[in-house]
Amino acid sequence: MKQITLCIKVYGNEKKTVDTISATVANELKELAVQINITVSADRWAIAEIEGEDEEFASNLLIKQYGTLTSVPDKGAIYKGFIDSIEEDRIVVDIGTQIIISPENMKDLGPGNARQVASRFGMIRYLPVEVEIINNEPKIQGKFSKYQADTWWQWKKAGYDRVTANAITRSELKAAVKRTGHARDIYGIERLGIMEHAIVCRETTDGPGIVAAIGRLVPSELGVIIGSF
Repeated sequence: MKQITLCIKVYGNEKKTVDTISATVANELKELAVQINITVSADRWAIAEIEGEDEEFASNLLIKQYGTLTSVPDKGAIYKGFIDSIEEDRIVVDIGTQIIISPENMKDLGPGNARQVASRFGMIRYLPVEVEIINNEPKIQGKFSKYQADTWWQWKKAGYDRVTANAITRSELKAAVKRTGHARDIYGIERLGIMEHAIVCRETTDGPGIVAAIGRLVPSELGVIIGSF
């Protein structure tokens, strides 16, 4: 049996999150001869216990898809992680250790302090992100990877709004949109992580309006990216 700690944070409703991780991972590995069991570490990361003929291949597949924890990151390397906190002077990303991203290392995302940059791109806690390590001393400093920055700019320039949400399954988010009568106002829902998604609005739909409509129905933090041509 192989055991790996995946870069998937377990928060909110633990049972729902673990059930969703289990179902998602089982579907991704359905062609392989393995059995998967998901548990939660003391510091709230998902642990995958993998057993079977294809356990080595399955482990590598999950690490490639979700990443694994890193306590001593290498300078210049890129890691998967989660936004842990958004403050005025920094964004903290957790990759198994905390990475500090200061406004001076977010200049490729436009002007402003860290909260303003985060608001511009709909960043919320637990959003999965990629970071590049700048240095290791005295505190680990990083920046969002080129791929991550490019993705956010593509969203920004898409010509339609997006609404980011955490702590919710795709089906729950879809049901909330439908319940408020906005199903025809969106293109669909993109999966960003296990419990993190983005509602893709139509060109004539106002993202903040979707937030106002569904806010009382979901347990999520919600962010908005205002699209512009």
